[in-house]
Parts: sequence; C-alpha cells; structure tokens
Amino acid sequence: MTEEIKTDICVIGAGSAGLTLAAAASAFDVPTVLIETGRMGGDCLNYGCVPSKALIAAARHVAHLREAPAFGIKAGSADVDFAAVHAHIRSVIAAIAPNDSQERFTGLGVRVIRERASFLDRRAVIAGETRISARRFVIATGSSPQVPDIEGLDGLDYLTNESLFDLTKLPTHLIVIGGGPVGMEMAQAFRRLGSEVSVLERGHVLSHDDPELSDHVRRRLVAEGVTIHEETEISRVARRGRYGVRVHIRKADGSEEAVDGTQILIATGRRPNVGRLDLDKAGVDFDETGIKVGADLRTRNRRVYAVGDVTGGPNFTHWAGYEAGLVLRPLLFRIGARPKPDLLPWVTYTDPELAHVGLTLQEAERRHRHVRVLRWPVAENDRARAERQTEGLIRLVTTRRGRLLGVDIVARNAGEMIAPYALALSKRLNVRDMMGMILPYPTVSEVGKRAATSFYAPIPNKAKALARFLRRFG
Repeated sequence: MTEEIKTDICVIGAGSAGLTLAAAASAFDVPTVLIETGRMGGDCLNYGCVPSKALIAAARHVAHLREAPAFGIKAGSADVDFAAVHAHIRSVIAAIAPNDSQERFTGLGVRVIRERASFLDRRAVIAGETRISARRFVIATGSSPQVPDIEGLDGLDYLTNESLFDLTKLPTHLIVIGGGPVGMEMAQAFRRLGSEVSVLERGHVLSHDDPELSDHVRRRLVAEGVTIHEETEISRVARRGRYGVRVHIRKADGSEEAVDGTQILIATGRRPNVGRLDLDKAGVDFDETGIKVGADLRTRNRRVYAVGDVTGGPNFTHWAGYEAGLVLRPLLFRIGARPKPDLLPWVTYTDPELAHVGLTLQEAERRHRHVRVLRWPVAENDRARAERQTEGLIRLVTTRRGRLLGVDIVARNAGEMIAPYALALSKRLNVRDMMGMILPYPTVSEVGKRAATSFYAPIPNKAKALARFLRRFG
C-alpha cells in the first residue's frame, strides 16, 4: 500500500548539497523529506574527497621519510602495509559518517527515505512505496564516473573512484587513464606508496589550470617516477596473461606503443546522475550534460530546482554546498540569489598543491583592457627554505589600478594559502589591501604579500623626488 506524504521541501540526493539543504530547512522548522538511494554523504564522503585525501595523507608520510636525510635524519626506507592504509581510509570515513547519517537527520526532524526517487508528474515523486507531494523539489543527485568508450574495456575489471578505495592490496603497476586532478592526485599517491604508475592523457595533464603553474606539478610527478604519456589516443585495451592488462596507445607523431600494467584506473571526468528520475514527467529539461537550470538554479518547472554536479557545472563539493545555500534563500525567505562562478576556488591536492580562485589569466585578458601579472617564487621565502619546500610560486592577476582579479598558487599547502584571496576577491580588494596585512614571520604565505608589493616596483621617480623634498624640512 502506497504511503502519501505532503511536505514543504523534498530534496532528492543526500550528498553535500542535499544534506546542506535538509539540515538548514529543518533548523527553520520547515517540513522536509530527504530521499537517497545510495550511501548517505554521497560521493564526497564515500568515494571522493574524504578517502582520496586520507590516501594522499598516508602517501605524504612516505615522502617525508624520503626527505628526512636532507635534514640530517636517517629514517630508513618505508615499509608500506597497504591493508593498514586501507583500514586508515575506512576509519576516517567512519569518523565523519555520523555527521551525514540517516539517524542524525531523522533526529533533526527530516523524513529520510532510502529508496530511488522518480517523478510521477510536475508535483509529485515516488520513492519505493511512498508518494511525496511538495511545494518545492530540489534535485541534488550528483554525478558518477564517466567511462570512455574504449575497445576491450568492458571485458576488464577496471577501477573508478567508486571502487579504488576498496583495494586492500597495493597495485603493482597502476595505469591511470586521465590526467586531470583526480588522475594526477592518485598517480602521485600510489607511486609514493610503492606502485609503478603510468598516466595516459589525451591532451595535456591538468589542462584546467595554467601551464605556467601546472608544469611544476607535472615535473614533480615525473621526478618521483610517474610515467606520463600526453597527447595520446587509446586504441584498445586487453588482458595480458593471468593478472595483467595492456593498453595500446597512439602518440601524436603517429607511432604506437603498448603500456603494460596490472590495473586500470578510469579518471576521465564525471557524468550527471539524471537517469531513472523520469524528469520528462516533471517538465524538467536535461541532456547528457545535465539538468538545465536558469541563473536562479530553477528548472523549466518552477517548482523544481537543481544544484551541484547534476547540472553539469563545476564538479566540486564546496560549489554544490554553495549552490545549496543560495537555493535556501528563495525556498525559505523568497529572496532571489544567483551563483557567482568568478569567486569559485579549487585545489588539486598533489604535492605541490595547485590552487586557484577568481578569473584565470586568459579570462582576465578577455574581460579587461589592461591587466597586470605579479609573481613571486616560493624559493625566495625563508620558511620554504627552512623546510626545503621551495617548489612553486604565487601569481596575482590584477587590473591596471591593482584590484585583484585572480590568484594562482603552486606550493606545498597551497590549498590553505588560497583562503584569504577567496575573501579578498569576494570583497573586491586590491594589492594595497594585501600589502597592508601583518603576517607572522616566517610563513610561506608571505610570498603573496611580496607579490602584492611588487605592484609598486620600481618606485616611481615622482615618489622619490617627494621623499627628497620632504627631507629638507627635517
């Protein structure tokens, strides 16, 4: 027998965006239903951000051991127990999971339904044996790994981010198909833990970021022993022997080569989770790139919003949470709000990390007649020298008058260093504001202040003349 529920807000998807919406709505005593067919916490907690950063943290400890002799410390070689690494990853997920659990949200007053949702019409969805009618719906179903059409791939047990963290045995030779952030992060982590690693990229690795900065990351991975094949086409894959795989590639010069390994990781992007929602019954437009929304994140059906990866926008957990916060304004207070993509920060968690916020240099040059680019190398920073982490630089892109337009950082812990620039851009600050900060010494963050100071170098002759004139008066 079908249960009938009438509610104010129905959220489909319990990932970052869906949980943000449900928790906030319940805090205002707004009746809310949350529907999730998979694991609570979505991709980020179970298959993405959390397990990947736990793995990267384990791999960084191996790197620290290898760096120790430069500091006069003989630590010996690392003995990696990958089953224990796997246990570490699972324990981190388990520690965070209660925050996203069904029990917590039920305790907040949210009705949680663990079934697959599909629309019946423009005003209702069905989830298992429950029919839900709502004043407003929010679709936050996220995305899944995009698997390329490669001959022979269907016959292999390849890995994606949804299965990678189930491994309890270290791959002997991991072949990573895709040189984006996920591919490069996992390539470096597994190489540090002891795997041989090959990266196959159709274009150039980390192409979403500026080559001036991403090349620092590329060089580091190569120096650590990762083999990178760029501008390659994969013609086919096949099983090699009992446990191996072989990937046939064609290079830009037309030559062909075979790359042998033991496992394949697919890291070629994401696809929105729109299937089986019966969106056509709800009057919601969509295609293979995601659900179509306006600037206010509403679909053609004015009762239905969509946020996060499912709209085909930036695939970042923090962006999904940000959009969820924007949607809450019209849902709760009838206040309009629109996303500001120019303020989006992102980080690639390799070592060194690669962080960005604001306009890219190319975007800034398209939108503004005159831009200035300010750089300062990490190698000229005292703290970086003390820690022997001198790889990288900061780059500030400004208007002719010094207003910040975009910031790029490549350095160890660049993801932490980018935070004040996200605030500076949201408040439309300029290089003078950044110069005025008092930063503790010694910190690597000082490179940003040095870059900002360089906006006024060399000192204009008029300023020098004024200083000479004023000296005459004592």
